[in-house]
Amino acid sequence: MAKHSRTRDRSLYGKPGKLPGIIGALLLGAALFGAPAWLRGQDFALPTGTDSSHLELRPNPTSTFQPSTQDTVISADDLLDIYVFDVAEISRQYRVSPSGSITLPLLSGPIAAAGLTPDQLSLAISDKLRTAGLVSNPQVTVAVKESRIQSVAVAGAVKRPQIYPIFGRTTLLDVLSQAEGLADDAGNIAIIRRGEVAMRVLGLQSGQDKADSSPALFTTASVDLKRLLETGEPGLNLDLYPGDRVTVQRAGIIYVVGAVNRSGGFTLKDDREEMTVLKAIALAEDLKSTAVRNKAMIIRKNPQVSGQREEIPVNLKEVLAGHASDRPMQANDILFVPDSSGKKAMRRAAEAALQITTGIIIWRR
Repeated sequence: MAKHSRTRDRSLYGKPGKLPGIIGALLLGAALFGAPAWLRGQDFALPTGTDSSHLELRPNPTSTFQPSTQDTVISADDLLDIYVFDVAEISRQYRVSPSGSITLPLLSGPIAAAGLTPDQLSLAISDKLRTAGLVSNPQVTVAVKESRIQSVAVAGAVKRPQIYPIFGRTTLLDVLSQAEGLADDAGNIAIIRRGEVAMRVLGLQSGQDKADSSPALFTTASVDLKRLLETGEPGLNLDLYPGDRVTVQRAGIIYVVGAVNRSGGFTLKDDREEMTVLKAIALAEDLKSTAVRNKAMIIRKNPQVSGQREEIPVNLKEVLAGHASDRPMQANDILFVPDSSGKKAMRRAAEAALQITTGIIIWRR
């Protein structure tokens, strides 16, 4: 405890420290400022000869966007990591206020942070500490820990939808990996909307889309995730910029429960896919021998009354025999096939089918 007090007093009143302490500060400063430079060195080489039919989704090979600590600008709501060598009372994380300032202990007033780079804020803090007579030769480092400006928002059907900071070139697959991959109910389409940084760097005009003749010039684009994940086609793995937003659309799902061989939820390939009762039974690997075929039903949300459902009888015996037409199904429909061993509890089983869809296995095709 005494050792800590002596170190603190020596720093606050400007007495010179020991040589190892100075070396440690230099090493720490090099580590903090060197990390972004290492990130800037990571580039993603794109092989030539990509499919010309997908030129509208090809990353711009001439992009010069390379963020660094020198051109990163602090904005409101950013989370800053501020370290003042040998002054533990000040060294911690600070959230920039909506007005763009931060308040440090031991200092009488707030310090304007928004609009400055980390290096500029570091100099401003040093000047405040020196002027207040708290530290004669302050050594201050500032790093942006979280930033809504220097970040990409990932939303929709991913396992961890949130805002992810980026400080160098990154791609669609990179941010999907950060989001821990696709959710079980993810569809095959990701929508990318460009932010202000991409608009400025690529020289985009508002409303410009992927149909533009220039390869990477769009403000909104759709990416086929299934094709990207299966083939790794670089033309689909778009470069992303701070401020961009990625939304993974959710697939429509139909549920088949009851006396079938593989009950669960089955994703639709896209919103235009036509799903019918017979296709749903085929996905569920046919009926069990104990199925009550003339008592099946489709349980569907009632579009007229919120929170209410309607039950549509389906005579599978007639449908399978070709004596009745195959009935179409909609996303979120539940096809319930009762079991002969539970005829007396058929109504309760149908009600139970509504409850199990939240924890049911989702089968992707």
